[in-house]
Order: sequence, then C-alpha cells, then structure tokens
Amino acid sequence: MDVISLGTIIDAAAAVLQLNILFWILIGVLIGFVFGAAPGLTATTGVAIATPLTFGASFEVAMALLLGIYSAGYFAGSIPAILINTPGAPGNAATALDGYRLARMGKADLAISLAVVASVIGGVFSIVVLMFAAPVLSNFALKFTSVEYFSLGLFGLICVSAVSGGSLAKGITGAAIGMFLGTIGIDEVGGTMRFTFGMPELQGGVPLIPTLIAFFAVAEMLLQASSHLDASLLPKQQIHRILRLPGLMISHSWLLLKSSLIGTFIGILPGTGPTIAAWIAYGQSGRRKAEEAEGEEIAAVRGVIAAESANNAVTGGALVPLLTLGIPGDTVTAVLIGALLIQGIDPGPFFIIEHGDLFAQILIILLIAAVMTLVLGLGARRILPKILTIPARILLPVIGVLCVAGGFAIHSIPFEVGIIAVLGIAGYILARFGFPMAPIVIGLVLGPIIEINLRNSLVANDMDPTVFITRPISAVLLIAIVVTLAWSARRSLR
Repeated sequence: MDVISLGTIIDAAAAVLQLNILFWILIGVLIGFVFGAAPGLTATTGVAIATPLTFGASFEVAMALLLGIYSAGYFAGSIPAILINTPGAPGNAATALDGYRLARMGKADLAISLAVVASVIGGVFSIVVLMFAAPVLSNFALKFTSVEYFSLGLFGLICVSAVSGGSLAKGITGAAIGMFLGTIGIDEVGGTMRFTFGMPELQGGVPLIPTLIAFFAVAEMLLQASSHLDASLLPKQQIHRILRLPGLMISHSWLLLKSSLIGTFIGILPGTGPTIAAWIAYGQSGRRKAEEAEGEEIAAVRGVIAAESANNAVTGGALVPLLTLGIPGDTVTAVLIGALLIQGIDPGPFFIIEHGDLFAQILIILLIAAVMTLVLGLGARRILPKILTIPARILLPVIGVLCVAGGFAIHSIPFEVGIIAVLGIAGYILARFGFPMAPIVIGLVLGPIIEINLRNSLVANDMDPTVFITRPISAVLLIAIVVTLAWSARRSLR
C-alpha cells in the first residue's frame, strides 16, 4: 500500500486542528497524566473508562480523548517511578531503577526532563514508522510464531538479569523467583491449578500491579525506614536547564534511535506491550559500560533514556497490527478496538485503504498529544521534585498509604493489599541480601509468556527442541542470549 497522499494529510489536519478537537486532546492528555502517575491505575484503565463516554461523539472527538490518554499515560507512569520509586505502570518499572537513583542524587529535575523528552521522541518516531511502514512491518510480525515469542521472552529476561546490578548469579536467581511466582494460578496450557493453596484469589495468578508496588515501593520504603533516614540527609534538588537537553539528547542519539526501534518493533508484535520493550531497551542501553567509563550519573541517564523512549515508542507500534490486521498490539489497543467499533469502523486489512483520511487523523492526533505531553511534562518538572523535600518521617507513611490505596483501587479486593504486604516484606529481605528487584518483576511478567510459548512450540513440532535453532529469527535471538551471558560473566570475573 502506498503512503497516504499529501492532500489526505492536509484534509485530516483541517479536521483535527479545530479548537474543540484540540480541547479534547488536552483533556485526554491531562487524564492520561492522572491515570499514568497514580500507582495502580494505568493508561489502559483510563482508556477503558473513557471509551463508553464516546458513544454519540464524532470520530475526531473520540480519538482525541482516547489517544490523548494513551499517549500521555505511558509517559506519566515515570513520574512516581522517578520520585518515589513506585512505577505508575508496569512499563515504567525499568525507569524506576535509574530515575530514582538520579532523584537520590538530587537530580530528579534532570530525570523527569529526560523521561519527558525521550518519551516524546520515542512516540514521534513510532508515529513516523506507523505512517510509512505499517503494512510491511505488520507482515513481518506475522512471521512470529510461539517459537520466536519464546526466544524473545527469554532474551528480555536474560538482558534484565545481566544488567540490573549485583552479580549475574543473583540476577538469574531473582528472575527464577519471578518465574516461579508466574506459575501460580491456573495453567493456561493444561488447565490445572498450581500453587494456589486453595485460595480462589490466586487462580488468576499473582497480580502484576500489586507485585510492582510491593517489590519497588514497599521494599524501598522498608529499606529507607530501616536506615533511619533523616530529613537532613535528603538531597537538595538541582535545577536542570532545558537548553542543555538538546545537547544531551544528541550525545545519546544512537541510544534514542536504537531504543525507539526496539519499542516500535516490540509494539508491533501482538500481545507484548511496553513492559517487555522497556526492559529489553534498558538491557541494551550499555549503562553498565557507561558506569565503568563515565560514572554513575551518565549510566543512569542512559537507563532513563532507553527505558522511556522504548516504552512510548510502543504507542505507534501497537497501532500497526490494530489498523492493518485488526489485532491489538497491547492492552490499550485492545480497548481501542471497542472504541473503533462504536464509531462503526472495523479495523483490519482494509481500514487504511478505505479510511485513509481517518488514519491520517489518528497520526495527527498522536503527534499533537505528544507535543502537549512535552509541554506539560517540562512545565511541571520543577514542581514535582518538591515531593522529595518532605521529611522522610512524613513521606514514607504517605507512600505506604498510596501503596495500599493503589493496590486496593485496581479490583477493590483486600487480598491484593495482603499480597503487597507479604511480597513487600519478601522484597525487603531479598534486597538486604543484595538481590536486585528488577529480574524478579520481569520474571513474573515474562515467565508465563516463556512457559506457554515453549510448551506450545514443542507440542506443535512433535517435541523437537531443534526448532528453536532452525528458525532464523529464533536462532538469532538465542545467539544474542549466549553473547549477553558471556559478556556478563566476563564482566563479573573482571
């Protein structure tokens, strides 16, 4: 299919660049900020709640509201990740590692600025890809079978285990703990019950958001409390001038491009989403090498840029299979299918051909939402770090209340608050022994994906394990895993 014509783009711009449409984009972005930044709430939740409100609205108004939430919500989860080490959404968990580290150095302003700019660049990059290469890339994504999904999931897990800090052995052990947590619940392949101990609340598995809150927020809160942190020890936050950001981004331009490519490509793969994209990009950021050569701050900068650019590049990438195949790329685009059906539009192979003008409107709305996210994010960056000036004896209990509220708000189940308490204490004990939290969480996310696709691959190929090395894409990913492990082991020995 050819790229949409200039005339179609001009007509779409005329339809979108109206005061009422811009107003709804702004409302969507603001809602996205709220849902993204509140632990326990996500962009998916925001879009799901707002979708029924679009009954009777025009296509432009509906997409302005929903895509505004979609675009801003993915970024906004980085705000609590940076300030209080509590990812607003699973896709921002990687950002918490280095974003919070910068905040503890007194550079939360820098971390938020980097997250905003990297997010917008990743989002805009994916929009360009969506415009020019949607059909080609979606056809490539169709080549992924359960064999490739297994290798991709294992690659992401190894990347995080190798670069998340501490020893490689502890990283892999943490990933194994996370994968074990991922086996709890009903076996999706065999249908048997595993490790639920008769608790019906665990039949659906260990809930992800409470687990994130437990391992990242509660464990950190307990560590801070056990260290008797005093208000006088809290760092004074430094102001980072916006004029320095372009130079910083240019110096990390290759990292931005690579991470945006990773995020866009992962977004194109149906059922993956920003969590996997952010972790793989974080693992490929070269932050460990940068820490050895240039110091902890530069390593943290690279980590934030990689995670956030990949996280937001998923937005455009996930729309590729939705608008060309009718298959959602992530949870938000799954909800957007319903929004399009409300408008009487059936997404699929003929959508762009038959509705090129609507496709162009989607591109322009995403672009405007990205600009609004940039302006609002940079505008609020100096206000948000003031949270860190609150004395620890006040801040830590407030974070505790937010953790409980966020965990309960998801499904209004007290059991999930208990999950936060139990796993938070477990995370604290593991952290005291030097185990990194990231591999545990990503093991929980990727464990079921790895297991299900491994079993499906073997069943579909008469239990022949050589299928993983005879299929080219899978073989390349497995080679990358071996190289990553060898590099990490060599670094540990040195």
